[in-house]
Formats: sequence, structure tokens, C-alpha cells
Amino acid sequence: MGFKGGNKRGVTLIELVVAVAVLAILASAVFPVARMAVKRTKEMELRYNLRIIRKAIDDYKRAYDEKRITQKLGGSGYPPDLKTLVEGVEDITSPVPGKKIFFLRRIPRDPFNTDYNKSPEETWGIRSYSSEPDNPKEGDDVFDVYSLSEEKAIDGTYYKDW
Repeated sequence: MGFKGGNKRGVTLIELVVAVAVLAILASAVFPVARMAVKRTKEMELRYNLRIIRKAIDDYKRAYDEKRITQKLGGSGYPPDLKTLVEGVEDITSPVPGKKIFFLRRIPRDPFNTDYNKSPEETWGIRSYSSEPDNPKEGDDVFDVYSLSEEKAIDGTYYKDW
């Protein structure tokens, strides 16, 4: 049996334009949802990273208050920098000489900082114990960390205020 040519039908230009227009409308509905999902994921990561770092700072302070860390005259009891949380400090109460207390395995990045040339600790803003909550400044210790992002969160707050 050979080909019988009576039913040749292709896609017309109008049908193609209509199909592309329908796809464009669907895509315009999907992209904002996808963008919001990415932002929500970054927000969850930021909250988690802040919680991890703040817990490590609190653990350092607790070890200082328990006199497991060498205390300095006039010191606040907070770590001098974020690297100290990873590098550890000597546990002076341990019977094993030189045994260290570690508070973090690594410093997490601020997920809203897109400068990947910076080290993870450089992606955070640092507030010292002696600075005001409304005007955080670096100093001799790390009392708290915050995001350096000027963006607004989904809930309308600023990431730097979290």
C-alpha cells in the first residue's frame, strides 16, 4: 500500500502563535511562584544559620561562665571572633592537657550574601557586647551576628533585623 495524499495537514502559523501565547501565559504564572519558593528556602536557611551561630556563641559564653575557658580581666565572656568557635579553645578544667572545646564545625554563610569571594565569616555583620542593639558595631568580641542584606523578607521585615 502506498501513501495516499488526501490528508496532509500541518501546523499553521496562527496555531503556532496561539500555542506559544498559551505557554507564555502559563510561564508568567509559574515564574513568580518559583521565585517565591527560592526566596522562602533562603529565608529558612538564614533562620537556621543564625540559630546555629547564636547557639555556638551562647555555648562559648556558658563555658566561659563555668570557668572552662581562660578568663580575661574585663572580658565580656563572648568569643573574640567567629573563627574561634571553629578553631576551639582550651578546656582548662579537662584532665587532658591541651584538650579543646569546639563550638562549630564550620561557619555557615549568609545565604543572601552573593559575594562568593568572601569567606563565610565575612558574610555576617558582627555586633559586639558593648554596642547598642539599634546600632550594631564590631568590637573586641562577638555578641551577636546579623545578615548584611538590605532586602525585605516575605513578612515585610528586613533580614538585617532578624
